[in-house]
Amino acid sequence: MTPRTPSSGSDPKNTAEAAGHDRPAPAKKAAAKKATAKKAAAKKTTAKKTTAKKAVAKKTAAKATTAKAAATGAAARKTAKKAATAAKKSSATKAAPRPAAPEHLAPEPVAPAPAAAWRPEDPALVAVGAGDRERLLAGTHHDPHSVLGAHPVPGGVAFRVFRPYALGVTVVAGEQRAGLRDDGEGFFSGLLPLPDVPAYRLEVEYAGTVQHAEDAYGFLPTLGEFDLHLIGEGRHEQLWQALGAHPITHKGVTGTRFAVWAPNARGVRVAGGFNFWDGTGYPMRSLGATGVWELFVPGIGEGELYKFEITRPDGSRTLRADPLARRTEVPPATSSIVHASHHEWADAEWMAHRADTPAHEAPFSAYELHLPSWRPGLTYRQLAEQLPAYVKDLGFTHVELMPVAEHPFGGSWGYQVTGFYAPTARLGTPDDFKFLVDALHQAGIGVLMDWVPAHFPRDEWALAEFDGRPLYEHADPLRAAHPDWGTLEFDFGRREVRNFLVANALYWCEEFHIDGLRVDAVASMLYLDYSREPGQWTPNEHGGRENLDAVAFLQEMNATVYRRVPGVVTVAEESTAWDGVTRATHHRGPSGFGGLGFGLKWNMGWMHDSLQYMSHDPVHRRFHHGEMTFSMVYAYSENYVLPISHDEVVHGKRSLVSKMPGDWWQQRADLRAYLGFMWSHPGKQLLFMGQEFAQGAEWSETRGPDWWLLDPNYGAAADHRGVLDLVRDLNTVYRATPALWARDVHPDGFQWITGDAADDNVFAFLRYDTDGTPLLAVSHFAPVVRPDYRLGVPDDVPAWLEVLNTDAARYGGSGVVHPHPVKPEPQGRHGRPASIRLTLPPLATVWLRPA
Repeated sequence: MTPRTPSSGSDPKNTAEAAGHDRPAPAKKAAAKKATAKKAAAKKTTAKKTTAKKAVAKKTAAKATTAKAAATGAAARKTAKKAATAAKKSSATKAAPRPAAPEHLAPEPVAPAPAAAWRPEDPALVAVGAGDRERLLAGTHHDPHSVLGAHPVPGGVAFRVFRPYALGVTVVAGEQRAGLRDDGEGFFSGLLPLPDVPAYRLEVEYAGTVQHAEDAYGFLPTLGEFDLHLIGEGRHEQLWQALGAHPITHKGVTGTRFAVWAPNARGVRVAGGFNFWDGTGYPMRSLGATGVWELFVPGIGEGELYKFEITRPDGSRTLRADPLARRTEVPPATSSIVHASHHEWADAEWMAHRADTPAHEAPFSAYELHLPSWRPGLTYRQLAEQLPAYVKDLGFTHVELMPVAEHPFGGSWGYQVTGFYAPTARLGTPDDFKFLVDALHQAGIGVLMDWVPAHFPRDEWALAEFDGRPLYEHADPLRAAHPDWGTLEFDFGRREVRNFLVANALYWCEEFHIDGLRVDAVASMLYLDYSREPGQWTPNEHGGRENLDAVAFLQEMNATVYRRVPGVVTVAEESTAWDGVTRATHHRGPSGFGGLGFGLKWNMGWMHDSLQYMSHDPVHRRFHHGEMTFSMVYAYSENYVLPISHDEVVHGKRSLVSKMPGDWWQQRADLRAYLGFMWSHPGKQLLFMGQEFAQGAEWSETRGPDWWLLDPNYGAAADHRGVLDLVRDLNTVYRATPALWARDVHPDGFQWITGDAADDNVFAFLRYDTDGTPLLAVSHFAPVVRPDYRLGVPDDVPAWLEVLNTDAARYGGSGVVHPHPVKPEPQGRHGRPASIRLTLPPLATVWLRPA
């Protein structure tokens, strides 16, 4: 379970929403306000008479001085105290002192002009009404733009500004300047005798500084009706372009558009470093029934920290990271960061050809790695200098990256995600991650990444009960709680949640040029009773245990990805015998379900059975022979990947070489023979980092692979380099031999020579290319040499040439090889008219092709 990190600055106080709408103040209050207005007018008149005796050039300065003096006293001291308090507030990251206003926000110098005269009816006509005032202060206003900003009213244009802690606010419209009335608690208002709403800016005075800015409440919504329609239907396939934080230019003004889905919220405000993490003055507006809240904030851009301050249905508040943040702080800090990409891709050639051949008909051998620990301490850009060269040298066609999406706890290896749209900041920025993907593509290497749509952690600053009620998770606690990992399962039946996840899959493929998504924990999504006891789950509408919502989601995700991003492959980590994982979604199977639509599926059965066989002492392997042959019973039921993944070399399972019995020589020989068997077996290959050079220790995310084993100064380095050389040669021969991959998913691409030689621990079979060219693979899992071992072969091949032998001396083997072509003899064997005689090396796999 992911440890919880305290939320950054959540307000623990509960604030009840004020009832009712704007209404006139009671008679006594109105009279008091009127009296106050008269006194203020009298003071202003006195001031004017005094200043009238001075030079004309000093008139404006005198009025400004008088206005400032009126703002002092008890009210000024109170607001100054609030400003000092606000400056001390911080989020998960300490906010820097408020900088001076940026140059591009400073108004053009204008000639002083007399401020517009206040009208007697200003307080009643212009000031924010009591109901709106209370809702704005409580953070429960759904439409602040209808109150704040500039609005035509009888007699002119009313200006209303809500800037807590400000000492004064002046409206600047061309050459006109007008100081607004301080209505208390951060509200300022005034009426200008103008026929229409002008183009204007605000000059806001705080203790010790003056800021010049556009009014955030003077803009129409930045999201269009079509965006909102698609969001409401759950069909916005580029959701990341609508929601989240986006630096934009809106009506000629630069700033950032914030948008978030929070349908249960009573109010949402933006808090960040730009407002000292006090969102009081930045309420967002609700855009109707979609549940989306939006605000364009002028003058802020890339690099700003932010969160959403949400008022829950019960009136309490919570400070939440943006679910669609494209960049985050480095954990354990939790703020979102305003981001815009500036990466210029250089992988056009790769992108133009990656869809030329479907993945299941192409060579596919993946090197799985955990980026933070492959070379601990390296950034994305530093990895780009080393990883492509290493993987290319070993001949792998792809890398598969364990989850790179942001996650709070490093020990989860990325499988408990809080930032689904942000690459982890531990290694750099999103553009830095793009740089790494770009470098891999330029080296001719495809990039897959693990994607985790099954569940998410309960951290209180992230998705859990995001707006005060179950939102991304299922409303039924039994359906929401994941029994194994202490996390929450997504509500796949809710269209907005499906949209969030489907768009996320597209986001990685379209924005980061990812070539494939390996979908984690599919089985936990498909079954309502997954890891649950009777009574802990409710059957579906048909009385079954299938999660129909999850089925529909996976079908939609796969269909959408394959439609929008040609050349991308989706891979399911599905550990059961679910029918049709890699079948097309529109083809129904015996179970009545359409296929899930994946391109490939991890063959967990092969992995489990074959490793079980290899763990037995060779003398006992004859009793377990079927563990190596059973995979061919169902080999063509799906499009398979043979995975030796990180899951098999952690938590006491031991590294791959350490699973093998016997002494060090036998362990390495078994490992080499097993890898040869794996690379020749129908299906694609996946090998986890460290296993390519026979690391003896389990993988640890804190230290990564034991690279020192390859140091020439280490006495046993040759043993490990031998395995590394074998992996390189396996990939080289594999990629050059279409028989090993072109017909992986077709039964006529495989034929047994002998699958029942249990007493000899021998497995021999043929693989065929699309034109019928064969490759003969023979695996011998006994620690003895078997001379003149006869194997039946086709009689139309005049001679066979050994192209790979895992017992070669250069790999650390005993050197029992076949340097010369082997010719068939007209002696039948294994049901074939011809046969060859081979000397089988101990614990080895041999590949032969037509000479």
